[in-house]
Amino acid sequence: MIVEGRIVTPDGIVDGRVRVEADRIAGIEPGVTGSDAVIVPGFVDLHHHGGGGHTVTGGDPDAVRAAADFHLRHGTTTLLASLVSAPPGQLRAATGRLAGLVAEGVVAGVHLEGPYLSPARRGAHHPAHLRAPSIRELDELLAAGAGAVRMVTLAPELPGAVEAAAWLVERGVVVAVGHTDATYAQTRRAVDAGARVATHLFNAMRPLHHRDPGPVPALLGQPGVVCELVADGVHLHDAVLALAARAAGPAGAALVTDATAAAGMPDGWYELGGWPVRVEGGVARLVTGDGTPGALAGSTLTMDAALRRAVHAGVRLVDAVAMAATTPAGVLGLAGTVGALAPGWRADLVELDADLRVRRVMRAGAWVAP
Repeated sequence: MIVEGRIVTPDGIVDGRVRVEADRIAGIEPGVTGSDAVIVPGFVDLHHHGGGGHTVTGGDPDAVRAAADFHLRHGTTTLLASLVSAPPGQLRAATGRLAGLVAEGVVAGVHLEGPYLSPARRGAHHPAHLRAPSIRELDELLAAGAGAVRMVTLAPELPGAVEAAAWLVERGVVVAVGHTDATYAQTRRAVDAGARVATHLFNAMRPLHHRDPGPVPALLGQPGVVCELVADGVHLHDAVLALAARAAGPAGAALVTDATAAAGMPDGWYELGGWPVRVEGGVARLVTGDGTPGALAGSTLTMDAALRRAVHAGVRLVDAVAMAATTPAGVLGLAGTVGALAPGWRADLVELDADLRVRRVMRAGAWVAP
C-alpha cells in the first residue's frame, strides 16, 4: 500500500510516498507526487477522559471502546484512559475493568489523574475523594490493573508524595506532577525522585511568580520532563502555548486533549466524576451551587484540533507533530513502535489536507472506517 503527500518525519518534511506492508511502515520514498496531503504519524494522547458522548471514568468497556473510536477518527491511534478522583473501591474497580481493554490494545494504559491532589488546586475533582498518597492503596491499584497503570498524577507537597513517586518509578510507572500548590523546592524534590511529566502545565497549579516561582519553572524546560499542554485556546492563551513550546522544545512538550464525553458533542449538560458539567461555546465548566460556571472541567478538544491550534500559535509543523505523537509515545516507552513515520514502526498515520484537517486515518496498516 502506498500513501502519498508531504511526509512529516522526525528529520523534516519530505515529499514522497509511505510504503506500508502488513501493519508496518516498509519505507519512505522521496519523490514528486502532486498530492497536497500532509502525512503525519498517528497521534498519542496521554490524557483523555472520554469523547463522542462517552466517558472512560467508570471503566465501562463499551463506553471506553466508543470514546477510543471517536478519537481514532480524529487521528489518535494511541491513548491513555484517564480516571478522576474517586473512592478507593470505585477506583480499583474502574482500573480493573480497564485492564482488559489495555490487553486488547483499545487503550495503551490507565492514567490515574487523582486522587492524590491538592484541595487548593483540585480543579474539577471532587474534594470528598482527595487524599494523601498511600503506598498500600497504590499497590492495590497496580495489582487491580495487572500492569495497565502507566501514569499517576500527584501533588508533591502532600504527605508521602515524594516517597510514593519514588516507589512508582521503581515499578515502571510514569509519575506526573499536577493539581498542585507546591513550591519550587517541593516540585524539584518530586522531579529528583523521578517524576517526568507535568499534568496540563499551568492549569490547576500554583501560578508562576518572579519571587515565588512555584512548580512551573521546576518542570518547564527541565531535562527529562515532558509538559502536557492543552492547546484549545481556553486552557492556555496562544501566546503562553507558544512560549511553553519554545521553552520546553518538542522533546519536552506533549499536546494532550484532557477531553471529556462532551468532545465532539453539542453544548449542554454532562458529568465528570460525579459533578454536573455545563458546556457552552465548546467550553466545559463545573456548575456551582448557585448555577454559575465554575472551574474548567476538562475540554472538548481532539488531537487534530490541538495540532492545528499549536501551528496557528506559531509552533513549526515538525515540532507540533513531535509534540502530538513522538514525544508522548516516548513517555510511554513506545519509541521505536509508534509516534513517528519511520521504517519498521507500526503503520499508524493520519492523512491531513492542506489545512491540517483529517481526511483519513490508518492504524496498524488498516484504514479506519469513517
